[in-house]
Amino acid sequence: MEYHDEACERFDDAWTLCFQRCTYHYDDRESQPGYRFIWRRPDGTLQPARGQARIPDAGTLERLTEAARAEGWYG
Repeated sequence: MEYHDEACERFDDAWTLCFQRCTYHYDDRESQPGYRFIWRRPDGTLQPARGQARIPDAGTLERLTEAARAEGWYG
């Protein structure tokens, strides 16, 4: 997986939620484009998880997707 663009929002605890435009690379088939939400730790490294990234509230979701739209890579 590689990400091409991201919109982020930092929280009081210094963790950052990122919305990313990605390309997913699979061993058994062609690559596919997509999007994901992922947390960035206070040290800047990504917090990968097998499950989903928790989005704190609808306002955060809307701000991140609107920022991506404003940057021209979503929607």
